[in-house]
Amino acid sequence: MAARAASQRAQASIEVLAGIPALVLAGLVALQLSVAGYSLTLADGAAEAGAMALAAGRPATPAIRAALPGWARDRIHVVVKGGEITVRLRPPSPVGAVSHKLEVSSSAWVKRPAGG
Repeated sequence: MAARAASQRAQASIEVLAGIPALVLAGLVALQLSVAGYSLTLADGAAEAGAMALAAGRPATPAIRAALPGWARDRIHVVVKGGEITVRLRPPSPVGAVSHKLEVSSSAWVKRPAGG
């Protein structure tokens, strides 16, 4: 009886140890998706800042860069076509390929001032 109880305890310990990597992986995936969502929020705000700059007759790119935190400034690609501003942002990730796959994009439209 005691040998059987010890065997069951050992099996339970092995099951717990086997489950820890799965829990860690699930946590990392959830964290990466949260960072991607935050990056989309940043891209939205940056596109809006660029649109407001264009509406005021100023260049969009400096306003977009100023609207982003430092880590995001070198992870963006900005396209300004007429009154359309598109900001693409790669979220940070320990795996570069994941960062490229999770790239987010946000656009804003603005009617440019006369003569702009």
